[in-house]
Amino acid sequence: MSFLALLGLSVVTLRHHKSRSFLTTLGIIIGVMTVITILSLLEGLNRKIQEEFSSLGSSTIYIQKMEWQVGPGQHRLDFEELRKRPNFTVEDAEALAKLPSIEAAVPSIGKGVGTIKRLGNEAQNCQLKGTAEGGDLTGNWVVDQGRFITREDRLHRRLVCVIGSYIAENLFGAENPLGQTLDVDGHRYFVVGVLEEKGAMFGQTQDNVIIIPVSTYLKYNPLPRGWRAIWGGLSIEALPKPGVVLEKAMEDVEELLRLRRGLRYDQDNDFGLNTQQMIMTALQGITSTLWIVMVGIAAISLIVGGIGIMNIMLVSVAERTREIGIRKAVGARDRDIMIQFLMEAVVLALLGGLIGIIVGIGIARLVSVLVKFLDAASPWWTIALGFGFSAAVGIFFGIYPAQKASKLNPIDAIRYE
Repeated sequence: MSFLALLGLSVVTLRHHKSRSFLTTLGIIIGVMTVITILSLLEGLNRKIQEEFSSLGSSTIYIQKMEWQVGPGQHRLDFEELRKRPNFTVEDAEALAKLPSIEAAVPSIGKGVGTIKRLGNEAQNCQLKGTAEGGDLTGNWVVDQGRFITREDRLHRRLVCVIGSYIAENLFGAENPLGQTLDVDGHRYFVVGVLEEKGAMFGQTQDNVIIIPVSTYLKYNPLPRGWRAIWGGLSIEALPKPGVVLEKAMEDVEELLRLRRGLRYDQDNDFGLNTQQMIMTALQGITSTLWIVMVGIAAISLIVGGIGIMNIMLVSVAERTREIGIRKAVGARDRDIMIQFLMEAVVLALLGGLIGIIVGIGIARLVSVLVKFLDAASPWWTIALGFGFSAAVGIFFGIYPAQKASKLNPIDAIRYE
């Protein structure tokens, strides 16, 4: 018999046992659904991570009191040791800016200032940030109107600010913000610049920022103490010059800071050098581990589903023994019988895979709606993988029943009651 004829015969046979066929595929459905859901969410998460961190500036070095750690770290410092680490200074940033490999190095500090009101308008969850000239480069900010903070602003502690697009839209509306004033924490600032929209990062807008000279910030805001100094104290952002390899720039920064802090060769760094790539690599490592664990769980479900298919096919062979004998008696070859039963197993598995793929994509999309910062992605290879797993399970667990059916003696099969 031709391949299409055998396929049609397999489909007709399965349609005569709809309920049993559906129940048999439940394990496959659950397994493939799990694989597709997890792969879609993890693929979407990886894309989101890359998209979100790209707004930080891929080459910026973030110099802080501690290293960024995601997940289980190789080395964890206790609170007391972190607290005792010396603070960074504006002079540290100025020294780093003179390195031949560094394009810009600026001090950076910030805090939340809540809701800001102006003439009946308000902007919520605003962030006050102190920085210096070059902060637009290290922070990947683009000025839409006016200018950024200058050296003169910093040296003279001027009460000027550069505002994000969210602040401009909510407090000034259609009015031009340049030259207008803004009251923040009891101080009146003149708006000298408006930033282009930067978008959200993990669901939180980055356009609610009010940037002022770091000297002005430090004049009116005392440096945090205790544990707040670890994460909320003065840090430095450094950007390598074009053409300079990031690792080379980091080596130069590390060497200069160790020299300024008087660290001996046998002493560890008392500061952390962090980059976007470090955090992305760590997060992708976590998602890869999660992927392996979840695929392992799904594999168990697929194996259970495969065993179910094998059992049902063995029952089908027993129920259709006389049919097999009659078909062999009228000329059907062993190969025809084997292919028919194997195709029934594969069709069952592929049917379960199709349902699992549809349900899995649906669940992933639903989760992405509920969790706003997570976008589900279902590239073609995830769908191909779902069908591939299903077909492999159908073939592997369908071979034994198919072989058993093909090897039946036609005379004994016809006599079977």
